[in-house]
Amino acid sequence: QVQVVESGGGLVQVGESLTLSCTASGLPFAGYALAWFRQAPGNEREIVACLVWSGRTHYADSVQGRVTISRDNAKNTLRLQMNSLEPEDTAMYYCARSTIKYAPCSTSPDDFGSWGQGTQVTVSS
Repeated sequence: QVQVVESGGGLVQVGESLTLSCTASGLPFAGYALAWFRQAPGNEREIVACLVWSGRTHYADSVQGRVTISRDNAKNTLRLQMNSLEPEDTAMYYCARSTIKYAPCSTSPDDFGSWGQGTQVTVSS
């Protein structure tokens, strides 16, 4: 049974930091592109960061320099370190695995599957 669980979200003040974690069971991460997406009410789901199997990363312009995506294949875990949080970062955050092994990073949610329930990040000013 596949289970993807995101955690680490919460309510923070502007400028503070959070580290999100994603753990999967029954769904190997090794060899796949992994990504964090976010979705705010009324908005489409958008890419935050992506990490391919080779270690190459992609970050959305809006978070470049403020977030770091990392993975631990042995623990089947994906993390997102977020610093200098802004009110615009408020959203539900989801992790996902590419549908194809050895895929490059993609900004389209359609290229990813096995979504978790998400973890809410709220940044208060």
